[in-house]
Amino acid sequence: MCTAIAYSTKDHYFGRTLDMEISYNERVLITPRRYDFVFRYVKPLYEHYAIIGMGITMKGYPLYYDATNEKGLSMAGLRFPEFVDYKPVQRGKDNVATFELIPWILGQCQTVEEAIELLENVNVTGEDFSEEFPAAPLHWMISDREKSITLECLKEGIQIYDNPVGVLTNSPSFEMQMFNLNNYIRLSPEKPTNCFSDKIQLNTYSYGMGALGMPGDLSSMSRFVRASFTKLNSVCGETESESISQFFHILGSVYQQNGCVRLNEDEYEKTVYTSCCNVDKGIYYYKSYDNSQICAVKLFNENLSGQRVECYKLVHGEQIYCQN
Repeated sequence: MCTAIAYSTKDHYFGRTLDMEISYNERVLITPRRYDFVFRYVKPLYEHYAIIGMGITMKGYPLYYDATNEKGLSMAGLRFPEFVDYKPVQRGKDNVATFELIPWILGQCQTVEEAIELLENVNVTGEDFSEEFPAAPLHWMISDREKSITLECLKEGIQIYDNPVGVLTNSPSFEMQMFNLNNYIRLSPEKPTNCFSDKIQLNTYSYGMGALGMPGDLSSMSRFVRASFTKLNSVCGETESESISQFFHILGSVYQQNGCVRLNEDEYEKTVYTSCCNVDKGIYYYKSYDNSQICAVKLFNENLSGQRVECYKLVHGEQIYCQN
Protein backbone atom coordinates (compact mmCIF):
# COMPACT_ATOMS: atom_id res chain seq x y z
CA MET A 1 0.00 0.00 0.00
CA CYS A 2 1.23 3.51 -0.77
CA THR A 3 0.35 7.20 -0.50
CA ALA A 4 1.29 10.04 -2.88
CA ILE A 5 0.83 13.79 -2.40
CA ALA A 6 1.47 17.06 -4.23
CA TYR A 7 2.22 20.12 -2.08
CA SER A 8 3.20 23.73 -2.71
CA THR A 9 4.89 26.44 -0.68
CA LYS A 10 7.22 28.81 -2.54
CA ASP A 11 8.22 25.81 -4.68
CA HIS A 12 6.19 22.78 -5.69
CA TYR A 13 6.82 19.31 -4.24
CA PHE A 14 5.71 15.81 -5.18
CA GLY A 15 6.39 12.52 -3.44
CA ARG A 16 5.09 9.31 -1.98
CA THR A 17 5.53 6.43 0.40
CA LEU A 18 6.21 2.97 -0.97
CA ASP A 19 4.73 0.40 1.39
CA MET A 20 5.73 -3.18 0.65
CA GLU A 21 6.87 -6.33 2.40
CA ILE A 22 10.21 -6.41 0.55
CA SER A 23 12.60 -4.07 -1.22
CA TYR A 24 13.72 -4.57 -4.80
CA ASN A 25 16.94 -2.62 -4.19
CA GLU A 26 15.40 0.61 -5.41
CA ARG A 27 17.65 3.35 -6.70
CA VAL A 28 17.30 7.02 -7.51
CA LEU A 29 17.39 6.96 -11.31
CA ILE A 30 18.24 9.83 -13.65
CA THR A 31 17.36 9.27 -17.31
CA PRO A 32 19.05 11.84 -19.59
CA ARG A 33 17.45 13.37 -22.64
CA ARG A 34 19.05 11.07 -25.20
CA TYR A 35 18.41 7.70 -23.58
CA ASP A 36 16.52 5.58 -26.12
CA PHE A 37 13.04 4.80 -24.81
CA VAL A 38 11.91 1.96 -27.09
CA PHE A 39 8.32 0.95 -26.40
CA ARG A 40 6.40 -2.21 -27.30
CA TYR A 41 3.88 -0.59 -29.64
CA VAL A 42 4.09 3.21 -29.77
CA LYS A 43 6.92 5.00 -31.52
CA PRO A 44 10.19 5.31 -29.56
CA LEU A 45 11.49 8.46 -27.92
CA TYR A 46 15.11 9.04 -28.89
CA GLU A 47 15.06 12.58 -27.50
CA HIS A 48 12.86 13.58 -24.58
CA TYR A 49 12.78 15.45 -21.28
CA ALA A 50 15.21 14.29 -18.60
CA ILE A 51 13.62 12.38 -15.71
CA ILE A 52 14.54 11.77 -12.07
CA GLY A 53 12.78 9.42 -9.69
CA MET A 54 12.82 6.17 -7.75
CA GLY A 55 12.79 2.76 -9.36
CA ILE A 56 14.87 -0.13 -10.59
CA THR A 57 16.63 -0.92 -13.86
CA MET A 58 16.15 -4.19 -15.72
CA LYS A 59 18.34 -4.87 -18.75
CA GLY A 60 19.27 -1.18 -18.63
CA TYR A 61 15.62 -0.06 -18.79
CA PRO A 62 14.41 2.29 -16.01
CA LEU A 63 11.23 1.08 -14.27
CA TYR A 64 10.02 4.10 -12.32
CA TYR A 65 7.75 3.96 -9.26
CA ASP A 66 7.53 7.75 -9.13
CA ALA A 67 9.32 10.40 -11.15
CA THR A 68 9.55 14.06 -12.15
CA ASN A 69 10.80 15.48 -15.43
CA GLU A 70 12.97 18.55 -15.95
CA LYS A 71 9.89 20.68 -16.72
CA GLY A 72 8.26 19.97 -13.35
CA LEU A 73 5.66 17.35 -14.33
CA SER A 74 5.44 14.47 -11.85
CA MET A 75 3.82 11.05 -11.85
CA ALA A 76 3.50 8.09 -9.48
CA GLY A 77 1.96 4.64 -9.86
CA LEU A 78 0.18 3.11 -6.84
CA ARG A 79 -1.27 -0.37 -6.46
CA PHE A 80 -4.89 -0.70 -7.56
CA PRO A 81 -5.83 -4.38 -7.21
CA GLU A 82 -9.39 -5.68 -7.64
CA PHE A 83 -10.39 -2.58 -9.64
CA VAL A 84 -7.87 -2.25 -12.50
CA ASP A 85 -8.95 -3.54 -15.89
CA TYR A 86 -6.23 -3.36 -18.54
CA LYS A 87 -7.40 -3.92 -22.11
CA PRO A 88 -5.70 -5.95 -24.87
CA VAL A 89 -3.95 -4.13 -27.69
CA GLN A 90 -6.46 -2.09 -29.68
CA ARG A 91 -6.12 -1.01 -33.29
CA GLY A 92 -5.96 2.75 -33.74
CA LYS A 93 -4.96 3.40 -30.12
CA ASP A 94 -1.67 4.41 -28.52
CA ASN A 95 -1.00 1.08 -26.80
CA VAL A 96 1.30 1.67 -23.84
CA ALA A 97 2.28 -1.00 -21.31
CA THR A 98 1.98 -0.19 -17.61
CA PHE A 99 5.75 -0.08 -17.08
CA GLU A 100 6.11 2.32 -20.04
CA LEU A 101 3.47 4.82 -19.00
CA ILE A 102 5.56 7.04 -16.70
CA PRO A 103 8.45 7.62 -19.16
CA TRP A 104 6.05 7.87 -22.11
CA ILE A 105 4.19 10.75 -20.45
CA LEU A 106 7.07 12.47 -18.64
CA GLY A 107 9.28 12.18 -21.69
CA GLN A 108 6.87 14.28 -23.79
CA CYS A 109 4.74 16.50 -21.55
CA GLN A 110 5.48 19.69 -19.63
CA THR A 111 2.11 20.09 -17.90
CA VAL A 112 -0.92 18.15 -16.74
CA GLU A 113 -2.95 19.64 -19.58
CA GLU A 114 -0.45 18.30 -22.12
CA ALA A 115 -0.63 14.90 -20.39
CA ILE A 116 -4.44 14.90 -20.63
CA GLU A 117 -4.21 15.66 -24.36
CA LEU A 118 -1.66 12.87 -24.86
CA LEU A 119 -3.87 10.43 -22.96
CA GLU A 120 -6.92 11.05 -25.17
CA ASN A 121 -6.01 8.12 -27.44
CA VAL A 122 -4.16 5.89 -24.97
CA ASN A 123 -4.86 2.24 -24.20
CA VAL A 124 -2.91 0.93 -21.20
CA THR A 125 -2.09 -2.74 -21.72
CA GLY A 126 -1.35 -5.30 -19.05
CA GLU A 127 1.71 -6.59 -20.83
CA ASP A 128 4.44 -8.01 -18.57
CA PHE A 129 7.91 -6.53 -18.65
CA SER A 130 9.26 -10.06 -18.31
CA GLU A 131 8.41 -13.38 -16.66
CA GLU A 132 10.14 -12.17 -13.51
CA PHE A 133 8.31 -8.83 -13.56
CA PRO A 134 4.61 -9.25 -14.41
CA ALA A 135 2.37 -6.24 -14.91
CA ALA A 136 1.42 -4.52 -11.67
CA PRO A 137 -2.20 -3.44 -11.03
CA LEU A 138 -1.80 0.34 -10.83
CA HIS A 139 -3.49 3.69 -11.01
CA TRP A 140 -1.56 6.95 -11.28
CA MET A 141 -1.42 10.51 -10.02
CA ILE A 142 -0.03 13.15 -12.39
CA SER A 143 0.75 16.63 -11.06
CA ASP A 144 2.26 19.98 -11.90
CA ARG A 145 2.24 23.20 -9.88
CA GLU A 146 -1.30 24.08 -10.96
CA LYS A 147 -3.19 20.81 -11.06
CA SER A 148 -3.34 17.11 -10.18
CA ILE A 149 -5.26 14.34 -11.91
CA THR A 150 -5.84 10.65 -11.27
CA LEU A 151 -5.69 8.12 -14.11
CA GLU A 152 -7.47 4.78 -13.76
CA CYS A 153 -8.03 1.84 -16.10
CA LEU A 154 -11.50 0.53 -15.26
CA LYS A 155 -13.91 -1.94 -16.80
CA GLU A 156 -15.67 0.92 -18.58
CA GLY A 157 -12.37 2.23 -19.96
CA ILE A 158 -9.77 4.88 -19.19
CA GLN A 159 -10.96 7.41 -16.61
CA ILE A 160 -9.24 10.72 -15.82
CA TYR A 161 -10.37 12.58 -12.69
CA ASP A 162 -9.50 16.02 -11.40
CA ASN A 163 -7.76 15.50 -8.07
CA PRO A 164 -8.49 18.61 -5.97
CA VAL A 165 -6.87 17.24 -2.80
CA GLY A 166 -3.60 16.26 -4.48
CA VAL A 167 -3.58 12.89 -2.72
CA LEU A 168 -3.73 9.30 -3.93
CA THR A 169 -3.63 5.99 -2.07
CA ASN A 170 -4.68 2.52 -3.27
CA SER A 171 -7.95 0.72 -3.96
CA PRO A 172 -10.87 1.42 -4.09
CA SER A 173 -11.44 3.81 -6.99
CA PHE A 174 -10.65 7.50 -6.72
CA GLU A 175 -14.33 8.43 -6.99
CA MET A 176 -15.08 6.28 -3.95
CA GLN A 177 -12.16 7.78 -2.01
CA MET A 178 -13.38 11.30 -2.69
CA PHE A 179 -16.98 10.46 -1.80
CA ASN A 180 -15.81 8.92 1.47
CA LEU A 181 -14.46 12.33 2.56
CA ASN A 182 -18.09 13.39 3.05
CA ASN A 183 -18.17 11.13 6.11
CA TYR A 184 -15.52 13.34 7.73
CA ILE A 185 -17.02 16.74 6.97
CA ARG A 186 -16.91 17.73 10.64
CA LEU A 187 -13.15 17.20 11.09
CA SER A 188 -11.42 20.45 11.95
CA PRO A 189 -8.13 21.75 13.34
CA GLU A 190 -10.21 24.10 15.51
CA LYS A 191 -11.57 23.54 19.01
CA PRO A 192 -14.96 21.81 18.62
CA THR A 193 -18.26 23.22 19.83
CA ASN A 194 -21.03 21.24 21.49
CA CYS A 195 -23.35 19.98 18.75
CA PHE A 196 -24.47 16.97 20.75
CA SER A 197 -27.31 18.70 22.62
CA ASP A 198 -28.13 22.12 24.04
CA LYS A 199 -29.61 20.39 27.09
CA ILE A 200 -26.26 19.36 28.58
CA GLN A 201 -22.91 21.04 28.94
CA LEU A 202 -20.05 19.30 27.19
CA ASN A 203 -16.50 20.64 27.21
CA THR A 204 -13.24 19.90 25.45
CA TYR A 205 -10.62 18.36 27.73
CA SER A 206 -7.69 18.15 25.29
CA TYR A 207 -6.14 19.84 22.29
CA GLY A 208 -6.90 18.24 18.93
CA MET A 209 -10.46 17.18 19.65
CA GLY A 210 -11.66 18.84 16.44
CA ALA A 211 -10.16 15.83 14.64
CA LEU A 212 -12.00 13.24 16.74
CA GLY A 213 -13.28 10.55 14.39
CA MET A 214 -10.39 10.73 11.96
CA PRO A 215 -9.51 7.09 11.13
CA GLY A 216 -6.21 5.86 12.47
CA ASP A 217 -5.91 2.46 10.79
CA LEU A 218 -3.61 1.65 7.86
CA SER A 219 -6.23 0.85 5.20
CA SER A 220 -6.04 2.83 1.98
CA MET A 221 -9.36 4.65 2.57
CA SER A 222 -8.28 5.71 6.05
CA ARG A 223 -4.87 6.83 4.81
CA PHE A 224 -6.57 8.88 2.08
CA VAL A 225 -8.64 10.70 4.72
CA ARG A 226 -5.68 11.23 7.03
CA ALA A 227 -3.28 12.40 4.32
CA SER A 228 -5.90 14.75 2.84
CA PHE A 229 -6.78 16.29 6.22
CA THR A 230 -3.12 16.68 7.20
CA LYS A 231 -2.06 18.15 3.86
CA LEU A 232 -5.00 20.52 3.38
CA ASN A 233 -4.61 21.91 6.91
CA SER A 234 -0.82 22.08 6.79
CA VAL A 235 0.88 25.35 7.77
CA CYS A 236 4.43 25.78 6.52
CA GLY A 237 7.10 28.38 5.88
CA GLU A 238 8.54 28.89 2.41
CA THR A 239 12.21 27.97 2.87
CA GLU A 240 13.49 24.75 1.37
CA SER A 241 14.26 23.18 4.73
CA GLU A 242 10.84 24.09 6.16
CA SER A 243 9.08 22.82 3.04
CA ILE A 244 10.75 19.43 2.77
CA SER A 245 10.52 18.92 6.52
CA GLN A 246 6.77 19.60 6.45
CA PHE A 247 6.33 17.37 3.40
CA PHE A 248 7.89 14.43 5.22
CA HIS A 249 5.77 15.20 8.29
CA ILE A 250 2.60 15.07 6.16
CA LEU A 251 3.54 11.67 4.77
CA GLY A 252 4.51 10.65 8.29
CA SER A 253 0.79 10.65 9.10
CA VAL A 254 0.41 7.50 6.96
CA TYR A 255 3.75 5.83 7.75
CA GLN A 256 3.61 2.04 8.16
CA GLN A 257 5.72 0.49 10.90
CA ASN A 258 7.14 -3.00 10.46
CA GLY A 259 4.88 -5.54 12.16
CA CYS A 260 1.55 -3.69 11.96
CA VAL A 261 0.38 -5.10 8.60
CA ARG A 262 0.92 -8.85 8.47
CA LEU A 263 0.76 -10.48 5.04
CA ASN A 264 2.10 -13.97 5.72
CA GLU A 265 3.66 -15.79 8.65
CA ASP A 266 6.96 -13.93 8.42
CA GLU A 267 6.07 -11.06 6.05
CA TYR A 268 4.98 -7.59 7.09
CA GLU A 269 4.30 -4.53 4.99
CA LYS A 270 6.26 -1.40 5.91
CA THR A 271 7.20 1.96 4.42
CA VAL A 272 10.25 1.00 2.36
CA TYR A 273 10.98 4.60 1.40
CA THR A 274 9.46 8.08 1.50
CA SER A 275 10.24 10.59 -1.24
CA CYS A 276 9.86 14.32 -1.78
CA CYS A 277 10.93 15.97 -5.02
CA ASN A 278 11.30 19.73 -5.39
CA VAL A 279 10.01 19.73 -8.95
CA ASP A 280 11.03 23.35 -9.58
CA LYS A 281 14.69 22.71 -8.71
CA GLY A 282 14.89 19.05 -9.72
CA ILE A 283 16.06 17.85 -6.29
CA TYR A 284 14.89 14.38 -5.25
CA TYR A 285 14.88 13.87 -1.47
CA TYR A 286 14.24 10.53 0.21
CA LYS A 287 14.32 8.59 3.47
CA SER A 288 14.40 4.80 3.81
CA TYR A 289 12.87 2.66 6.54
CA ASP A 290 16.20 2.19 8.31
CA ASN A 291 17.59 5.67 7.65
CA SER A 292 15.68 8.71 8.92
CA GLN A 293 18.21 11.17 7.55
CA ILE A 294 16.99 13.05 4.45
CA CYS A 295 19.24 12.38 1.44
CA ALA A 296 19.17 14.26 -1.85
CA VAL A 297 20.05 13.69 -5.52
CA LYS A 298 20.09 16.67 -7.91
CA LEU A 299 18.86 16.25 -11.47
CA PHE A 300 20.64 19.29 -12.88
CA ASN A 301 24.03 18.25 -11.48
CA GLU A 302 24.13 15.50 -14.13
CA ASN A 303 24.98 15.62 -17.80
CA LEU A 304 21.42 15.56 -19.10
CA SER A 305 22.51 15.35 -22.72
CA GLY A 306 23.86 11.83 -22.24
CA GLN A 307 22.39 8.44 -23.09
CA ARG A 308 23.04 6.32 -19.99
CA VAL A 309 20.73 6.01 -16.98
CA GLU A 310 22.51 7.09 -13.78
CA CYS A 311 21.70 5.11 -10.63
CA TYR A 312 22.23 6.17 -7.02
CA LYS A 313 22.03 3.52 -4.32
CA LEU A 314 19.90 4.43 -1.33
CA VAL A 315 21.72 5.26 1.89
CA HIS A 316 20.79 2.68 4.53
CA GLY A 317 21.54 2.54 8.26
CA GLU A 318 20.70 5.33 10.68
CA GLN A 319 22.94 8.39 10.44
CA ILE A 320 23.03 9.61 14.03
CA TYR A 321 24.59 12.94 14.96
CA CYS A 322 26.26 12.78 18.38
CA GLN A 323 26.29 16.10 20.23
CA ASN A 324 28.70 15.19 23.04
